[in-house]
Amino acid sequence: MITDAQVSAHARALWAAIEPFAGQVYFSPEANAEYTALGFGEDRGPLPSGVQTSNRDAYNTSRGSALGHASGAVVAAAFAVFEPDMVADAVERGWTLTDPASIAAARRRGAVKSLRRMIGEKPDGLGRVIELLTRATAALQVAGRPLFAGLCALDLPEDPLGRAWALADRLREYRGDSHTAAWISAGFDAVEIGLLSEQWWGLPPHTYVYTRAWTDSQLKAATLRLQDRGLLDGEWLSPAGRLAREQIELATDHQMRPFIEALDSDVDELLALVDRWSAAIQAAGGYPDLYGMQLAARVTAQRQNP
Repeated sequence: MITDAQVSAHARALWAAIEPFAGQVYFSPEANAEYTALGFGEDRGPLPSGVQTSNRDAYNTSRGSALGHASGAVVAAAFAVFEPDMVADAVERGWTLTDPASIAAARRRGAVKSLRRMIGEKPDGLGRVIELLTRATAALQVAGRPLFAGLCALDLPEDPLGRAWALADRLREYRGDSHTAAWISAGFDAVEIGLLSEQWWGLPPHTYVYTRAWTDSQLKAATLRLQDRGLLDGEWLSPAGRLAREQIELATDHQMRPFIEALDSDVDELLALVDRWSAAIQAAGGYPDLYGMQLAARVTAQRQNP
């Protein structure tokens, strides 16, 4: 039987391999053009790499479309790590412009168009990746995982590249939903987990958390709570805080066991195939560094040293 340590190592390597392939949709100029055609505002402008990011209304509505025509408050609860009023307001504005089916289709078209540009119509191993992702995601339970469940309710595309991306998108949200369950059960709130996570990732304090729209007062209050628990020393992660955050990641990893077990001896093959795609996507600027201390570089490092 595969050990917990092996599950964790494979789960983290899979996250690093899958993340740029699935997550590039959030930096895709093709996706942004699709959202603009629906009436959303211009993107938030190019990063130094030349990659564009979607405006908040488009991001929240497109990702939240997996939940159907849910209220902004419901989408905020599912996302969990963003300031909820920001998400709720963005989604409610979004529903004045479009409907879930239309923006979900736009999101998928944009993702696939950008993948074609960066890795081609038929990257090496495409059929095998679809086979392995289909087998492994079928082993995952939707209970308690709203974003994963919503994506599973959508039909998979017939187009092979689109199908591979949609399966990877499901896996990405499964891990995200599982991570939310892990930090809630460990007794943290959304602001606190953001403060712990950014430093556990190697980012400076108050970098990543600002992208989640938390206010200075919310961050200050959460910092004081973490200091009282001995998890922050000033603004910096204490040894106890680092251990607590690692335990949350381990709890997240362990929820990936059904996926890892379904892959069995094929896990390394899936890693190798998708890793090559994601490396090409990063080389093309499709999954950029946003937070000053190179969050995307962590993805690369994790792939190289799982």
